[in-house]
Amino acid sequence: MIQWSDQHEMIRDAVRKFVDAEIVPNLEALEHGDMPPYDILRKLFSTFGMDELARQRFAHQLERKRRQERGEAEPERAEKPADGEDRTDSAGIQLIPIIEICRYCPGMVTAMGVSMGLTAAAINGKGSSEQMERWGLDLLTMDKIGAWAITEPGSGSDAFGSMKSTARAQDDGTWLLNGSKTFITNGPHADTIVFICKLEEEGVDRKDWKVMNFVLDRGMTGLEQTKPLRKMGLHSSPTGELFLNDVKAGPERLLGGARSRAQSGAKDTFSMERSGVAAMALGIVEQCLELSVKYAKERVQFDRPIGEFQLIQDKLARMEVARMNLQNLVFRTIECSAKGVNLTFAEASAMKLYAARAAVEVAMEAVQVYGGNGYMSEYQAEQLARDAKVLQIYAGTDEIQISAIARDLLAR
Repeated sequence: MIQWSDQHEMIRDAVRKFVDAEIVPNLEALEHGDMPPYDILRKLFSTFGMDELARQRFAHQLERKRRQERGEAEPERAEKPADGEDRTDSAGIQLIPIIEICRYCPGMVTAMGVSMGLTAAAINGKGSSEQMERWGLDLLTMDKIGAWAITEPGSGSDAFGSMKSTARAQDDGTWLLNGSKTFITNGPHADTIVFICKLEEEGVDRKDWKVMNFVLDRGMTGLEQTKPLRKMGLHSSPTGELFLNDVKAGPERLLGGARSRAQSGAKDTFSMERSGVAAMALGIVEQCLELSVKYAKERVQFDRPIGEFQLIQDKLARMEVARMNLQNLVFRTIECSAKGVNLTFAEASAMKLYAARAAVEVAMEAVQVYGGNGYMSEYQAEQLARDAKVLQIYAGTDEIQISAIARDLLAR
């Protein structure tokens, strides 16, 4: 894939109209007020039929899960898409809303991605057909809001080694869950929470305790969801803390059984999240470049538009190079998805490392092009610079990405 198809461009234009009509007028309330993003996201889903598409895909996924549980073989897949379907077009259409929304409101994409991406993927990937039916579909359609709770106070990048949240087995076959989580996207508003903890095991070193995933519902006794935390950027993505005090969970809430640290499945989730950062970064970079070019033409200093000065031209040229590179990474993601090829963990890490750094560099250069105006919140460059920074932190810091890439290289 070397360029957007006609269908991609048509969808992109339609999404841009939606963003202009529904998100831009509410940007102040989303960024600096108390407006959660979920009603707008639900409207996005219904406007473009994303909820119905999710239902159709879920039905196929659920039937596949049931066949697995019955021990039946998978039916042979057609080598070519049926009815002229272009899988590349289909894969691209899924990323276009992410790119376009991130031009104005990256936090909204984070809220959406954690709910219908990470949380739903954990349940539908590791859960039984009964668990999928109970929790999975509502997350995919945004009828319910999901949170994926792994990070704890003091843990940071060492999510498993420093994990203190526990599950203690009871004689009646249930578990008592205790612990706290922080920096949890959608935490304040989540209806469904995938809570990751360690199984207390007598006679076993704590670092070797197995990892467990439980599905929790808002309002369970002993579960506290805090108000949104104040943070540097992504204000449109509510982030909070979770506190569990002897929350009782039955066996129907356990996903996939107890697993060793290496088999927890979190690596697959992180890989999916990391590869998606390229699309987010592309939206941020495209908007920063567009704003900077416009401002460079209009802003006059020393009797000349600043775009005529070579140092400003250097900034604009480097922004365009970053845009092209990010677009190519997105195209690679689309083609891999269309062909059913999964990126390796190291490839996803490399993609996130470059994308996050490119987004931050371009956003900060956009602030520099604007000068003093770029430091003011009335100009969007200020918001995008704050929002871009988190791409170097969540889903694994830059340092963690470098370590993952290097370990893969040295293991060859």
